Amino acid sequence: MEGANSSSLEAFILMGISDHPQLEMIFFIAILISYLLTLLENSTIILLSCLDARLHTPMYFFLSNFSSMDLAFTTSSIPQMLINLWGPDKTISYGGCVTQLYVFLWLGGTEGILLVVMAFDRYVAVCRPLHYTIIMNPRLCWLLAAIAWLGGLGNSVIQSTFTFQLPLCGHQKVDNFVCEVPAIIKLACGDTSLNEAMLNGVCTFFTAFPLTIILISYCNIAQAALKIRSAEGRRKAFNTCLSHLVVVLLFFGSVIYEYLLPAKTSNQDQDKFISLFYTVVTAMVIPSSTL
Repeated sequence: MEGANSSSLEAFILMGISDHPQLEMIFFIAILISYLLTLLENSTIILLSCLDARLHTPMYFFLSNFSSMDLAFTTSSIPQMLINLWGPDKTISYGGCVTQLYVFLWLGGTEGILLVVMAFDRYVAVCRPLHYTIIMNPRLCWLLAAIAWLGGLGNSVIQSTFTFQLPLCGHQKVDNFVCEVPAIIKLACGDTSLNEAMLNGVCTFFTAFPLTIILISYCNIAQAALKIRSAEGRRKAFNTCLSHLVVVLLFFGSVIYEYLLPAKTSNQDQDKFISLFYTVVTAMVIPSSTL
């Protein structure tokens, strides 16, 4: 069993849509355009937040962190995806797959926590406007950002380490566009019950807990917004709440579908396209939604 473990593999094969080769060029063009738009949108947000003194606020500080995360998140997977769609070679080195999975999970976990932090920031801005600058001081902002990045890293270390301890017995074909935990687990030739329990536990913690906090925050924001006498003020508060909820639904909805729903409720084609959706589409849509 030791000789057949994952350490003996030199490469994985990312299957993607290789069973539909006529669609590969269409996917390549669509993903490339989405990736370029993602780079443009997030880079613009970061530059504006740094260069415009009027945007040196907690909201744009967290938005810059979010955009930085988005840039790294997409860059960790999309270039390899484009390479595999461009030609017949669908391989990714073992080290590349491990790195992709670690980074993918790190930044995915960070994104969930950052959404909680941004919801808290909006809660304070709407519900405690007179104390906003006192509560959201630079020290707290940096602390919350650090918690988000380190929390995501902890998520990655736990899931990735457990995943690559599985014996793969020479299985190389990953039926997905990227190296993801569910797809890697399906390659295992041993008992995966512990890994599946670990995956469900960690994902439940990183989805249910943040999602609960976010929804409670937005309920309080909605109640506070209804008390605002100015129609313009109410509209602005509700628009902010609605745009952030769109982001929350896009992110957590796709993560819950991919990681927490039982395997029998979906097929592999659905899984890989949901994976493609939150890797490519949400990264392009989220920056514009958060503004």
